[in-house]
Amino acid sequence: MIRSLDGVAPRVHPTAFVSEFAYVIGDVEIGEGSSVWPGSVVRADMGSITIGKFTCVQDNSVVHGDADVVIGDHVVIGHRVLCHAKAVGNRVLIGNGATVNDGVEIGDDCVLASGTMVVDNMEIPGRSLVVGVPGRIRGPVEERHIELVKYYCDIYIHKAERYKRQGDLESAVDGG
Repeated sequence: MIRSLDGVAPRVHPTAFVSEFAYVIGDVEIGEGSSVWPGSVVRADMGSITIGKFTCVQDNSVVHGDADVVIGDHVVIGHRVLCHAKAVGNRVLIGNGATVNDGVEIGDDCVLASGTMVVDNMEIPGRSLVVGVPGRIRGPVEERHIELVKYYCDIYIHKAERYKRQGDLESAVDGG
């Protein structure tokens, strides 16, 4: 469901895919080729949320913030992620079940392992591998991590295109 709030409607690029079972509300911008999957919530009621190009918000994740939120290009927000980050750089992987609290800033080319919990206002420099509860920088991102982020991002770019081609159930039933 895509809903306006206080007269401000989400802006979704025509090539983006938003599942009919996702909830997107308020001052949200979703970029080219990006996707928001079933059960996910992108709720901009405290500030704007900008999601860049070719970024995926996977099933049952929440993107929200107490101020403006900017998520970069080619970002993978895994399944069941709670993302309250202030800023997420480009080519970032936030693993399944991770929690990223308010005010967090994540640099480009970072990987947050599944289940990681990042405390409020943490600044994560580019190319950092973050693991644990609470999340700690465990070392630099290696080339294999960069390739993994690209791999998952590419999968969801293709899935979004595939789902967009299917259209909605009403047009399929009506022969459209």
